[in-house]
Amino acid sequence: MSNLQDFISRQESAIQPLEGKFDMEKWLEKANAFFDLPLRLQSRLIILIAAVLLIPTFIFPLWNMTLYANQFPDGLNLYIYSYTLDGGHPEGRNDLQEINTLNHYIGMRPLLESDFSEFGWIPLMIGIFFILTLRTIVLGKMSNLVDTTVLFMYFSLFSFWSFYNRLYQYGHNLDPKAPVKVPPFMPPIIGSKQLANFTVYSYPGPASYFLVGFLLLLLVSILLSGRHLKKL
Repeated sequence: MSNLQDFISRQESAIQPLEGKFDMEKWLEKANAFFDLPLRLQSRLIILIAAVLLIPTFIFPLWNMTLYANQFPDGLNLYIYSYTLDGGHPEGRNDLQEINTLNHYIGMRPLLESDFSEFGWIPLMIGIFFILTLRTIVLGKMSNLVDTTVLFMYFSLFSFWSFYNRLYQYGHNLDPKAPVKVPPFMPPIIGSKQLANFTVYSYPGPASYFLVGFLLLLLVSILLSGRHLKKL
């Protein structure tokens, strides 16, 4: 009996330090206090600027790709907007048509706006985030700001994965009956790559930088209002 009591006593002694290191109830209270924080005026102004940054994303391209070759020394330009595809339009030339003609020779599917479901849901989501940020400004709660920020991060990662998957599918699902045989390839996402006799450059467009700016401003507004938690 004495041994049993000693054993229980040792176990309780071992548990007590662990309880002291992490108090779940106290942590939850602090988390609740954080999400209930009111947004400061400074944070609300920054969120308003973030919302304004979403407007140019409907004007400028999200991504730019340029293909250089001896027959096209000035480059063929492809612009990917949130809602459509477009090519460069130098005098007497349509770059998107030229790119689709080249794609035909190597068995790649033509770039058609109708094949991209992203052109439907990306503008819709950007519009929703514009409304959510305005709602966050009006309600003025940290919980709303965190919700909007986390949702936008998920949207960004999913959109980037969708872009990667599109490029992968276009580069790997080549028609075996194509006049020119090339091995499956992955077009560059960021940077340059030599593809047959073309050098392809791929970089984010101005709209992507506006979206990054939107996220950064939301994070800054979280930090500005969140630092007042200790003062409560």
